[in-house]
Amino acid sequence: MPLPERLAELLIEMAEQLAATVAEAPLAALRAAGVLERIGAGVSRETAGALCDDGMPAEAVATALGTARSKTWVLHLTAQDG
Repeated sequence: MPLPERLAELLIEMAEQLAATVAEAPLAALRAAGVLERIGAGVSRETAGALCDDGMPAEAVATALGTARSKTWVLHLTAQDG
């Protein structure tokens, strides 16, 4: 599934900005990376849960995520708890 163009542009810009920050302020870059990981994990859980609730097979969600089916079920179950 291709990314929307604007989202792809933002991700490229973010990667470039993080790379520049690594050279200038490595601890700030590390903190930013942690924030991005938490954002990504939250979005993954929420989206996987919603897709599974809508009836999308876990295999299809796993393929879209580029991950294993078992991880998709963990994301789905975690989303239900949240």
